[in-house]
Amino acid sequence: MLRGFRWQLIALLTAASLFIISIIVRSSEAPPPTPPVSASATPQIAVSSTPAPTQAPSLESDSAPEDSVVTFREALVGSVQRLNPLFAPSNPVDRDITSLIFEGLTRTNPYGEIEPALARSWIISSDGLEYIVQLRDDVLWQDGIPFDADDVIYTMSILRSPDFPGPAELGEFWRTVETQKLGEHLVRFRLTQRLSSFLDALRIGILPVHALEGTGAAQLASHPFNLTPIGTGPYQLEALRSDDGQTIRAVDLRVAPVYRQRPEGQSGYALDRVRFRLYETFDEAAQALGRGEVDALAARERGERQALLHISGVDPHTQIQPELGALIFNWANDDTAYFREQRFRVALEAGLDRSSVVERNLLNQAIRADSPIMPGSWAFVPDLPWAPHDPAAARQLLATAQERVLTAAESAAAEATETAGEATDDAPPAMFSFAILTPNDEPLTRMAQEIATQWSQYGLGVTVDSVDAETYQARLDAGDFDAAVVELALGDSADPDVYEFWHQGQYPDGKNYGGANDRRISELLERARQETSGVNRVELYRQFQEEFVERAIALPLYYPLYTYATADSIQGVQLGFIGSPADRFRNIGQWTKA
Repeated sequence: MLRGFRWQLIALLTAASLFIISIIVRSSEAPPPTPPVSASATPQIAVSSTPAPTQAPSLESDSAPEDSVVTFREALVGSVQRLNPLFAPSNPVDRDITSLIFEGLTRTNPYGEIEPALARSWIISSDGLEYIVQLRDDVLWQDGIPFDADDVIYTMSILRSPDFPGPAELGEFWRTVETQKLGEHLVRFRLTQRLSSFLDALRIGILPVHALEGTGAAQLASHPFNLTPIGTGPYQLEALRSDDGQTIRAVDLRVAPVYRQRPEGQSGYALDRVRFRLYETFDEAAQALGRGEVDALAARERGERQALLHISGVDPHTQIQPELGALIFNWANDDTAYFREQRFRVALEAGLDRSSVVERNLLNQAIRADSPIMPGSWAFVPDLPWAPHDPAAARQLLATAQERVLTAAESAAAEATETAGEATDDAPPAMFSFAILTPNDEPLTRMAQEIATQWSQYGLGVTVDSVDAETYQARLDAGDFDAAVVELALGDSADPDVYEFWHQGQYPDGKNYGGANDRRISELLERARQETSGVNRVELYRQFQEEFVERAIALPLYYPLYTYATADSIQGVQLGFIGSPADRFRNIGQWTKA
């Protein structure tokens, strides 16, 4: 009966046998199953000691023929070292160029507020120690490879490495943060302590693991990638140009085709090419702008601003630099213990016409400062309760302060005498005398001299000690001063956290150079830097600024002006809050060239 199906049965049995054999072979070759990731595990990317091969950079002629591509030309002062966002903070030229090539998980808006970039969203745990970041799934690297969590994990592993050769403060910070991949586009960050500015720290550029896999932190500094960068930003490297085959004289960037595919890149970006031309000095760069060889130049410091205001055919755009010029007091020095007396500091505040000293000595270089927080920041309070300049009130406050200080000094002397068991004829001084330390920068020295003149009218013995920059910094670090004019730079952070300048715990090893020691101020700064609610932070920083003025912790004097000069042909430039000089490119997608 089954004879008619003989061949069919043979074929069926043969196929079954082959299927069973293939299953056995696959089972013997298959790798062991991967265990699930536990909540406490931190995935690591294997890094070998041999860098992955990358094409070496080539230099093209600096005399490239003109073409029809709309090109924006900006002058930079300095040289290219590494077009790598992890090293860029050490070199202003690298910082500016890489800001257009790479992106971080976050960025800032025109008010200095954090918003998503490569991140789509995030969730912060109730204890403020964990940040779950959902990454975008529609981003491609400039070579077409999809961006995902592995890129974030790799970047953080480099920053966290003990061998990280970049800025020391970056490595120190990221070694306190654990990073874990939860999914292809999901990452968890775990902090050792609450830090409300953490989202600002996530602005650091992300590296592509596929281009650097196998490269450890120690090898990254010399990797060819640093001159053949691949990012996710709006512009990608087109050419490095040289006039001698060795020194880079210009860097050409072009709008990245993969960026134009993203929603934010489908309109705008009329400046198809950005060419950065490099100059050795600011004067050379300013002359090039005047001759029309470049379309833009940014002043790096307040002293350079004046030159940009007198170039014809140029539109100067002005904002506030992320710096505060202030006069600080040395609270820690027993010889100037009277600075610990609030009435004495308030008397100095009332007796100083801050507007006049800034306008006369820093005209067109700075504006008067009324807060320890930068204007334009979401935390800035514009109408703080500053008392008007009032010489009569200053004299009255000084008399009261002098009485309190002398009484305290007499009590201390009497106590010391009683303890020593002997009499003394030493009497406390009847007049307060101190020196104002300043770098030998001519405008700052003149300003300090004018401050000394105003205060001397109240019976104070005030002199100015102007020294070279190296000596100035050494004395500042050592606390070897009575009072000092300082410029407190916020670095590249857009966050209003000024903890390092005014918290009592930041003396003597931090930047609280004068040892300001006010517990109320410190408490407000502690709470503000730990609070994850933006609304609550606004209120805390409002209280901090009001208390700072009322208690005269220091005297804010000026904010240096930041100037970015562009040719009249460049339209659409709008400078919002400048946390970093590279923030001038924030709305470059809306710029046009006539």
